[in-house]
Amino acid sequence: QGQLVESGGGLVQPGGSLRLSCAASGFTFGHYALGWFRQAPGKEREGVSAISSSDDSTYYKDSVKGRFTISKDKAKNMLYLQMNSLKPEDTGVYYCAADVGGNFGTYRFGFRFSSWGQGSQVTVSS
Repeated sequence: QGQLVESGGGLVQPGGSLRLSCAASGFTFGHYALGWFRQAPGKEREGVSAISSSDDSTYYKDSVKGRFTISKDKAKNMLYLQMNSLKPEDTGVYYCAADVGGNFGTYRFGFRFSSWGQGSQVTVSS
């Protein structure tokens, strides 16, 4: 069974940048749509961005458009989320996810995500 492991979170001041990474193992990364989600304290988990497997089309939550960039490196089985101009409302636990097929999971951006990483904390605060 596949495994996803996030890294790169931390504490950053408003206006700063962070890059999250997600390492995949146990499945062929390039075959699946991939995404980033986040969950703020007391709130539901929300989709932040996704990238398709077919043509690398990208999708973003409106509030992060122009600030966040999703990308992947198929050769390294890595997914990234470059986050610029960070705001306090971007604070949360960030999860990477994969649409590995099936009829269960979280539906967002046209994909159904059912494989999840353990999460990485991002805190934006002065």
